[in-house]
Amino acid sequence: MTKIDLITGFLGSGKTTFLKPYTKYFLEKGEKICIIENDFGAINVDMVLLKDIAGENCNIEMIIGGDGAQAHKRRLKTKLISIGMAGYDRVIIEPSGIFDPDELFDTLYEEPLDNWYEMNNIICILDVELDDELSKESRFILMSEAACAGKIVLSKLNNENFYRKELVISILNDSMKEFSCNRKIDKEDVVAKDWKELNCEDYALITAAGYKKAEYVKETVSESMAYQTLFYFDFSMSKTEFEKVVKEMFDDPECGRIFRIKGFIDTGEEKKTEINATRTKFIIGDTETDRAVLIVIGESLNRERLKKYIGEPSI
Repeated sequence: MTKIDLITGFLGSGKTTFLKPYTKYFLEKGEKICIIENDFGAINVDMVLLKDIAGENCNIEMIIGGDGAQAHKRRLKTKLISIGMAGYDRVIIEPSGIFDPDELFDTLYEEPLDNWYEMNNIICILDVELDDELSKESRFILMSEAACAGKIVLSKLNNENFYRKELVISILNDSMKEFSCNRKIDKEDVVAKDWKELNCEDYALITAAGYKKAEYVKETVSESMAYQTLFYFDFSMSKTEFEKVVKEMFDDPECGRIFRIKGFIDTGEEKKTEINATRTKFIIGDTETDRAVLIVIGESLNRERLKKYIGEPSI
């Protein structure tokens, strides 16, 4: 049977960054892999970021979300059926920042998938620089994505912020109590190490994570309630100006609660520039894509206020 691995985590936690070495670990062992990417809209920036690991033994597929759980579940089942006969050893699913793992379990129990696939690992990426004051909807999403995880892998951990390790685990466990989850994250559930220092032994531990069964009070949280996504096509601005503008947007409460700004922008140079920004991180670099599209993701985004900084969104 083909193994299914699920990589969950809050928006901007670093799922795609983690997915690259995680996938390479299995590719180096000779496995044939299919990655399923799920995003809010028809434009999936993370697929572009993963293209360097695509090849003969690694295929990347996409599922579009944003129009309800039932439609998404139907597309997920259709996608799994379509790739079920391709002889993959492992399917790795990286969902958007909103995903109910129970949706995947329910899908895998249905015919013919119950004869083709087996649930293997659920790994939750937890940002050590997580916002300390998440909304109730975001706390629920954070909890639900970690509840069944076999391992919690802390991201963005370094010597300067190592003290936050206990704090973010406490935030997660408090969220589990808030929503009556019967799971508590213990020390042995957590991988707390700078990703630059992860070695083969660490990946052997992570790739044997398995998953847990957890129960909690379900909340009705739609994508439209929890997050908004604004798209800016053919976006252009100099690197210096854009870095300044991004900081101002995160610092301006009238813009709403911005979680992540990502995409590819035209800076006037030969290559497009890749952008990946959260409140505490600003990553910028060249990319091979020809398309310039900027995506802003957050809660209660104020389109009129954002126009002051980056203009009118395309969508």
